[in-house]
Amino acid sequence: MKPACLRTLLLSVLLGAGVALAAPAAPKKAPETGGPPPLETRATDILKASSAKLAAAKAMSFTAVVSYESSSRLGPPLVYSTKSEVTMQRPNKLKVVTLGDGPASEFYYDGKVMMAYAPAEDLVAVADAPATIDEALAAAYNSAAIYYPFEDVIVADPYKDIAAGPLTKAFYIGQSNVVGGVTTDMVAYVTGGVFVQAWIGADDKLPRRLYAVYLNDRARLRHVLELTKWELDGAVPADAFGSAKAAAAKRVNFAKPEGKPAAVAKPASKGAAPKAPAAKSN
Repeated sequence: MKPACLRTLLLSVLLGAGVALAAPAAPKKAPETGGPPPLETRATDILKASSAKLAAAKAMSFTAVVSYESSSRLGPPLVYSTKSEVTMQRPNKLKVVTLGDGPASEFYYDGKVMMAYAPAEDLVAVADAPATIDEALAAAYNSAAIYYPFEDVIVADPYKDIAAGPLTKAFYIGQSNVVGGVTTDMVAYVTGGVFVQAWIGADDKLPRRLYAVYLNDRARLRHVLELTKWELDGAVPADAFGSAKAAAAKRVNFAKPEGKPAAVAKPASKGAAPKAPAAKSN
């Protein structure tokens, strides 16, 4: 039997058809060359405009709600959330009060010291702090594995951090009228091995939502950061960046839990994917 007749017979049997169907093989697609496509100017312009708006603010406050997926024993992922109330004043003051499906925490930085407080246990870690918010965030992560998924919002130059990922792809998607109660421009980009879709206010240039997935994560677990209650350059109380209750708590070392490396690696692009608090999967 000729090969062509054999192929026709097999197709007829597999498809349960009385008439054999034989079609010429589709030509093979030539492999793509030249590396990743160039960054779209419209997308990078939106990211740069948002960065400039944030960098120009001398003070800001906002609410950050993070929802992230965690693998479960049944297969489908579980979803956990945290909510942080954030107040910042450049160049060297920051407060983050976090509630969530894991332990609550408070972080204070006044330009001289930084305090990480666990209210449920009434424990506080205190350390001398560097001179700027960017340096304090780096020190908190390196010494105690403290990381916030919204760091790109409060650093001195958000776009610089994104570009350093490195930023390999960026493109414009379109506009949305259902996120944050305003019209937003949607852009997608890849930085440091993380795929991010961002919703950024078309008029005010403020980020409203960030959706991130690690490209090397086989489970494609999703991380979503919602940013609301924005206030730029508002009045900030003089005592906002400290806590008498935290200062009076029992002292512990400002160090990584049990002296072990951080359980979740800091993404190359800060803010791209949130760090999950400890939670038991079912």
